[in-house]
Amino acid sequence: MTYCLGIKVEQGLVLLADGRITAGHQVSNARKATLHGPPDAQVAIMTSGLRSLRDKTLAYFDRDQRRDRKTGFGSMLEAVSAYSGALREVAEEDREALERSELTFNLNAILGGCLADDPEPTIFLVYPEGNWIEIDARTPYLSVGATAYGKPILDRALSYATPMRTALKLAYLSFDSTRFSSADVGYPIDMLTYRQSDRIWSEAQYDYDDLSRQRQWWNEHITQLAADMPDGPWTQALLDDAGEPSDDEGKRLSLVRQD
Repeated sequence: MTYCLGIKVEQGLVLLADGRITAGHQVSNARKATLHGPPDAQVAIMTSGLRSLRDKTLAYFDRDQRRDRKTGFGSMLEAVSAYSGALREVAEEDREALERSELTFNLNAILGGCLADDPEPTIFLVYPEGNWIEIDARTPYLSVGATAYGKPILDRALSYATPMRTALKLAYLSFDSTRFSSADVGYPIDMLTYRQSDRIWSEAQYDYDDLSRQRQWWNEHITQLAADMPDGPWTQALLDDAGEPSDDEGKRLSLVRQD
């Protein structure tokens, strides 16, 4: 399992991928977010699924780009079409053998970028069959892998108008919620941004200790926000007659869950 997230806001793109690889009882780290193409025409690709399918599909994708477009793809539509073609080629070669071994052809991918012919950055999600969907302003994120745990905070707090700095923080919190509840998702994480203003990619990798301050801040504040939520008839009917502590007393007694 994995967690990959692509966000599009007015100011650009934010991408995040965890780096944990699980195979049976073994856990290792490997990068799941990579940039492909020449420096002025790079496409970011993140994948969820069998590592062997990822590596072979990306090898074919890079081969086709070098063979057909020495200067890189002209648009993200061309890039996603080439990736889908490479994916279908791998499926034709490997699906039957995988199924005989009771393995599933399960490679999902997120592609993001802004190439010469594109009016603005965009993100695509490509399914194992090679069909795809494109991100839009109403739902400004796409994710693959263990998607359930990180979805609520994005649905509540993220919109197309969200500042990019806030979108970056929401991406981290979405990952942290997923990591907290799923043993198959974890550090290190790769984070990439594409700023519409200067049309360049920036990327960085972070491990558990690198974000300890942010993690502790969130743990403390989310607990305090729950304690500060207004009371009403619903809490009075359920708690006040039972001798539960008041809000002020409850705040003093509350414990922050640490991990």
